[in-house]
Amino acid sequence: MAGQAGQAGQDGRVPGARDVGGVRVPALLYGTAWKEEETRRLVRLALEAGFRGIDTANQRKHYHEAAVGQALADAFADGRVRRDELFVQTKFTHVGGQDHRLPYDPTAPVPAQVRASCASSLEHLGLDVLDAYVLHGPSARVGLAEADLAAWTTMEALQREGRVRLLGVSNVTRAQLEALCAHAAAPPAFVQNRCYARTGWDRAVRDLCRERGMIYQAFSLLTANRRELEGPVVRDVAARARLTPAQVVFLFAVQVGMLPLTGTTSPVHMREDLAALDHAALDPEDVRRLERVSG
Repeated sequence: MAGQAGQAGQDGRVPGARDVGGVRVPALLYGTAWKEEETRRLVRLALEAGFRGIDTANQRKHYHEAAVGQALADAFADGRVRRDELFVQTKFTHVGGQDHRLPYDPTAPVPAQVRASCASSLEHLGLDVLDAYVLHGPSARVGLAEADLAAWTTMEALQREGRVRLLGVSNVTRAQLEALCAHAAAPPAFVQNRCYARTGWDRAVRDLCRERGMIYQAFSLLTANRRELEGPVVRDVAARARLTPAQVVFLFAVQVGMLPLTGTTSPVHMREDLAALDHAALDPEDVRRLERVSG
């Protein structure tokens, strides 16, 4: 997938997992935010449904990373999945995005915070290496602070040391992403943003990702776009393709080069979301209509 509208394989189907720097990355990730004490159960259900990509964060305010690790341990123990079949991604979160349950000393320098958070994540998840480590958003709304650059430089060191395989950043504007790329020894492999149809599905950031060879990870595709999902374009495409509106959105996202996340708590929807990627590619004209649905 190169991010072009309507791109599909020779058999008319949308490509699935892809290789990124020697790491196998599934076409759809399961997001674990806001699940609290249900996290372990829901991650187990997601793995049973067939998900092989898990997204979490070492931010107890919104995630229960240790419970994700418990679910992974359960799956490894019962033979449901092997470590080499999984893509596991977590995040470093600055102090401003945390509550009192911090994974590091808030008075320590940022590089020490990043290293402590990474070590804590590896312990929580029961892993020797992270497939992807993501800077969970800049510390300021505009521009990049010294803390952000220090965090990124430390993340690059962790990658060189073999503690993490790929790096990413989330919750960024195009200007912030351009600034990070100018600073980084290498650009992020992933950029993860909340994706709104009303902004052309975050078109400005997606365009930069396409230009620089970065993969755009889209979250809140359903919850951020309820009006569009209920609108005539999505429903028309869904009816003709015999898909649910949610399936249309995920299939569309993959076809335009995104790596979508879903955080559904429904086992039925878990299976439906994965099944969408086995469907024949959407017609290029439908993809163009969806691109313009609210932007």
